[in-house]
Amino acid sequence: MTEELSFAQLLEETYTKPTSLEAGQKVNATVVRISKEWAFIDLGSKSEGYFAMSEVVDQEGQSTIKEGDLVTAYFLGAGKGGMQFTTKLGKGSEANAHLQEAYRGGIPVEGLVEKEIKGGYAITIGGSSRAFCPFSQIGQNRVESDEVIGRHLAFRIIEFGENGKNLIVSHRAILEEERRIAFERLKETLTEGTTVSGTVTSIRNFGAFIDIGGLEGLLPVSEICWGHVEDINERLHVGQRLEVVAIKLDWEKERFSFSLKSAQADPWSMVTVKYPEGSIHQAKIVRLMNFGAFASLEDGIDGLLHISNLSRGRRISHPREVVQIGQEVEVRIDSIKPEEKRIALSLTALDDQEPAATEANRHKDRDDDKDNRQEFHHYQQEKKADKQSMGTFGEMLAAKLKK
Repeated sequence: MTEELSFAQLLEETYTKPTSLEAGQKVNATVVRISKEWAFIDLGSKSEGYFAMSEVVDQEGQSTIKEGDLVTAYFLGAGKGGMQFTTKLGKGSEANAHLQEAYRGGIPVEGLVEKEIKGGYAITIGGSSRAFCPFSQIGQNRVESDEVIGRHLAFRIIEFGENGKNLIVSHRAILEEERRIAFERLKETLTEGTTVSGTVTSIRNFGAFIDIGGLEGLLPVSEICWGHVEDINERLHVGQRLEVVAIKLDWEKERFSFSLKSAQADPWSMVTVKYPEGSIHQAKIVRLMNFGAFASLEDGIDGLLHISNLSRGRRISHPREVVQIGQEVEVRIDSIKPEEKRIALSLTALDDQEPAATEANRHKDRDDDKDNRQEFHHYQQEKKADKQSMGTFGEMLAAKLKK
C-alpha cells in the first residue's frame, strides 16, 4: 500500500456478511490486509474481521505478522466496526471487560508476574485485575522465582470467582497446549534419520532425556559417542543443547530415541589412514580382560593388547600385572581389520627385551592363545548383546518419573 487508508475505508472493502460466532470462540484465519492500527482476517464464507495491530508487535514495535499469515484469534463481539477479535486477551484498556469471556472461551490472557506470595505468584492482568497463579501452574517443571518475576506471560483463567475478584490462572496450561500443537506438527514432519536440535532435561546412568520442543525422548548411553562412556556426567549436563538424530519414533506409545553419535562421523571410516600398520601412537588403557588389555586410540577406536604381547621373558596370568586402567602407553599397530573393527596392538616398551620362553612355554602360550581368542569372541558377542538389551524404554521412563 502506497498510502495509509482509514479504518473505515479498509473495513468497507473487507467486511461482508457476518458469520455467527460466540464470544470467546477460537478461529484460524488468514491475514488479508494490514494497516497501521488494524489487521484484517478472512474468516471464510465471505466473512472478515479485525484485531488490533498492537497485539502483534515485538519489543521494538515491529510487526510479527504479514499478509498471508495464518493466525489464531478469539471472537470478542460485533461492534460498530464489524467483527472484532483478539489474539491475546489481557493487554489494554478493554481487558477487564473480557475476562469472563476469556474464562468461558479458554482465551489466553497476558499477565505480569508481580511477586511471589504464599503458595504461588501474584499476577496483574490488564493493568488492574489481580490474579493468583499457584507454583504448580507457573511451568511444566520446577521454576525458580527469579526466572518469572517481572515477566509478562500468557495465562489461562482456570477459576473465575466473585465476579472476577478471585481469579486463578495457569501458565502451564498454555505451555501444554503449545506442546500439544508442536507434537502434532512433529508427527507430520519428523522421520527417523532426521537431525534435530534438543535440550538435555535430565540425566540417568542409562542415558539422558532430550526435549526437542514438542516431545521428549531418550538418548541411550550407547548412542552418546562412538567410544565408551565411563561417566555420562562428564559428557552431558542439564540444559545443554545438542544436535541429535531421531533413530526410533513410536508415535502410538509416545516413545522416542535419539542418537548423538549418529550426528558425528564414524571414526572407523578413516582408521586405516590415521592408523596404518606399523605406526606408533599414544593410547590409554580402558579395560582389562583375562585375554588382554584394550587401549583407546581415540573415542570409538580401541585396540587389543593381547596378553601374549604384554611381556617378554616371563609369563603373566592377567594383564593387570603389566598395565592398569587409565595408564598411558605407547603402542604399535600390528594389524588392522576395519570391516571387523579390530586392531591388534603391541607395546613398544617391549621392543628391546629379548624373549626367553622355553619350547614348553611356547606350546603352552599357543594353547592359551586359542582359549583366549575363544574368550575374546565370547566377549565381543556379549558386548554386542549388551548394547541391544539396555532394558525397555518403559523401564527407563519409569526411572525418570521416580525422580
